[in-house]
Amino acid sequence: MTPRISFEHQLEALNDNLVEMGQYVEKSIDQIFKALETMDIELAKEVMEGDDTVDDMEKGIEAQSLALITRQQPVARDLRMVSTALKVVTDMERIGDHAADIAEIIVRFEHADFYHLSKQVPKMIEATKKMVHDSLNAFIKRDVKAAGEIMKQDDIIDGLFDKIKTEIISLLQGGNQNADYCVDVLMIAKYLERIGDHAVNICEWTIFEEKGTIDNIRVL
Repeated sequence: MTPRISFEHQLEALNDNLVEMGQYVEKSIDQIFKALETMDIELAKEVMEGDDTVDDMEKGIEAQSLALITRQQPVARDLRMVSTALKVVTDMERIGDHAADIAEIIVRFEHADFYHLSKQVPKMIEATKKMVHDSLNAFIKRDVKAAGEIMKQDDIIDGLFDKIKTEIISLLQGGNQNADYCVDVLMIAKYLERIGDHAVNICEWTIFEEKGTIDNIRVL
């Protein structure tokens, strides 16, 4: 096996691990949104426990990427691919962290109904779920055009967050809801908004890998 063929096999293995982590993170997102809708405490706990798996995947991919850079000294597109892996894995790990953050709130307020306190929450959940799925799919396919379009979805998520914030402030001013409960709904919305930001980052890194240009990366 020539050094180049060996290197290409290592790149394929790296990409396979990225895909596996993306699928695991998307599964966590699906689970936490189902848990939020049904207040399924056991499912929320499962997401919390799964966060360690996401962390381990991140560390493994980081080690794999750094080993490739050190031993193979890639250049041009190959270097962009490995560099992108290091960046995307961080955003995927943060998405997993925020899913676990939401899970902790669900477990703490076992009998609450976060899903229906604001009519905007279900809309924000669906928008965030779609954006995560679409961004990971664009990355896997290296679809630059789709990545550019998906980034626009973040405006929808930001708009829904602003509406939820306004509704929660109104509820607090009216004194008709438990303050801690309202604050946690607002925190859930904030975590959703941050998940959307990380999905934007994944799209940005997808474009960078293919075109070598990058704009507006957010570090959260």
